[in-house]
Order: sequence, then C-alpha cells, then structure tokens
Amino acid sequence: MNILFLEPFYHGSNKAFLEGFRQHSRHQVYPLTITLHSTLWKSFGLSITLAQRLQSIREEFDLVVASSQTNLSALVSLTNPRFAHTPLVLYMHENLFSEPLPPGKERNLANAYMSYLSALSADAVLFNSKFHLETYFETIPAYFREFPEYQPQSSLQDLRRRSEVLHPGLSLKAHDSIPDNRKNNAVPVILWNQRWDYEKDPAKFFRIMNRLDDAGFQFELILAGDNRGERPPEFEKALQRYGNRIRHIGFVDDFQSYSKLLHTADYVVSTARHEFFPGSILEAMYCGCHPFLPFDLTYPELIPEGLRRPLLHAQVLYTNEDELFDHLRSVLRGDKKGLPKQTLQNVCRTFDWNRHIHRFDALLEEIKARGT
Repeated sequence: MNILFLEPFYHGSNKAFLEGFRQHSRHQVYPLTITLHSTLWKSFGLSITLAQRLQSIREEFDLVVASSQTNLSALVSLTNPRFAHTPLVLYMHENLFSEPLPPGKERNLANAYMSYLSALSADAVLFNSKFHLETYFETIPAYFREFPEYQPQSSLQDLRRRSEVLHPGLSLKAHDSIPDNRKNNAVPVILWNQRWDYEKDPAKFFRIMNRLDDAGFQFELILAGDNRGERPPEFEKALQRYGNRIRHIGFVDDFQSYSKLLHTADYVVSTARHEFFPGSILEAMYCGCHPFLPFDLTYPELIPEGLRRPLLHAQVLYTNEDELFDHLRSVLRGDKKGLPKQTLQNVCRTFDWNRHIHRFDALLEEIKARGT
C-alpha cells in the first residue's frame, strides 16, 4: 500500500514512532510532518498548512494515518473530495481530556473537542495502550454532561466499536551495538530518562533521592530525558545538592551517547502520574536497567505478573512513595539485586519494530480491506 502519514508534532517519541514505522513497514510510507510548538496554531492553522502542502503531493494513497495531534476533520474537509474514499486511521498518542495539568493551568477544551471530532472522522482509531483506551472512554462522558443540550453521548458507542489497542514499536535492537558499562560503577547509578514535565512528577523522584541521600546511601545520578519544554526547579536544586555525583544532566539528541547512558545506569525510576506508553522506560530496561515503576497507569499492562514482585530479585512495581523508598533502599544496601538483563530484554522484545511491524502492517491492511 501507499500510506500517507500525517505528523504535526514531529518531536521526540512521535518522531521516533513515525521513523521506525516508515523504515520497517513493508508498505510505502509518505510522511508529511511539521515541527510544531504553538498549541494555538495547532488548533486553527495547522490543517490549512497541511492541506496546502498536500496539493504538491501527486501520489494516490490507499490509506491515511494521522497522529492524534492532527485536526483530521478539518483536513478532510479542506481536501475534499481527495480522501472521500480513502480509509482514515487516527493513532492516539495522547488524551487531551485526561492529561494532568500543573497548578494554575487550565485545560484547553477547544483542542480536546477538536481531537474528539478527529476521532469521529476516522474509520479506525488506534490507542497506544489498553490503559489509554479505557481512560479515554471513561473520561469523556463527564465533559459531555456539561453540554447544555445535544449531548453527543451516543457517538461514543460508535467510536468505541472502531477503536482498538496497538502498542507503538521501538527501535530496541539498535542498542545492541553498545556494550554494558555498569560493571565499572563504583557506586550504583540511578537513571531518570523521561520528560521533565509535570505529568512525570520529578518532584517525587527527587524527594526519594533526597531521602536516600539523607539516610547515607551512596549513589550517582543520570538525569537525561527531554528538557526542552518545562524546566522544573527540582533539577536545578539537584544540581546544587549532588554536584559531581550527577554523571549527566540534560537532553541527549545523539543516539549513541544516549544509549551509552542507558548501558551505564543500574536502575531506572518512574514516578509518573500520567503515562500511556513508557517508551523511554522500556528502552532503559532493554539496556539492562532494573525498573522501579508505579503499580498503576499502563505499567501493570506491560510488566508480566511473574516479574512484578520477583522472589529472588528486587521488586519492580510499587504502590506508594514509601514503598518506592524501601525498594531502592534494598538494592542500595545490597539486600536485593536487579533482574538479569536477559529477563528484562525478554519483556521488551515484543515491542521491537523488527517483530512488532508485522502486527502493524497486518492491521493496517485489514483496515484497508474493511473500507473497500
């Protein structure tokens, strides 16, 4: 098939997802991307720009895949009748109805409702996790009840029938060329490799680190992750407190350098209050970092039951802040060891593009067949 892929948020994990799909798919994928920063422009001007750029693309497409940042309903209208008989797929990376907001920030309901119209415009809606799909359909009805009239509750039933789960792929085998370096660690190294955003709750992470430090435990930190958006003050405070015990701080754009950091750390910690698919955590696990993850959000969906609380190794999932402190304390004082790298890789391999692309391609072919 010829597949047009629309991505107006060509950054970070969205960019990696599109590039991984394009490189591994047996279909011909034509990316149409914009590196977007302004949410206002996303709402009102983006579809115009995409429609204009499509005028210069003469290929005929069998399928259109759009990320959830796309105002799909407006784009289809502006390009009518070009895609009138082309199946449309919306891939849901995020949910604007449930994303937690920092204090003082109001939800942009205009963008949220536009994203819902995009979902209604698609022939199939793919969610990046089961947790995301369930959260989406649990959250939206409360917003509809605020409508003074013409509440569109019945549209949810139709949308639910056209929705399913398809986890993203990850380029994990690319990490295989980097050797492990953690055997050279004089003290354990703890990794943060998620965005520095409010929803990842870095304040909780540093509360735990400070408790461990106050208790006299020796460790070093790698503070990676995308910091090109929010810059919480906790990171500056950590730099002052830990100084040369921080091996790295800041975003790493070079893959080789980033992978070396993942192969250096012993443990990776998530304190997320919101997570649909933890690609960075799975990358760290694949590289051999034992994870400490909330027993919540999407994590129980991804971690096999037998590994959540392994008998002979450190626990993986925690239920509260004190339990996370206890789990980390147990490995820092040597009472427990992290899971073997091979075990961690077995958890992650199912998401590697080399395996996962077959599921992706087959589902898109099925969606195309339904529309013909």
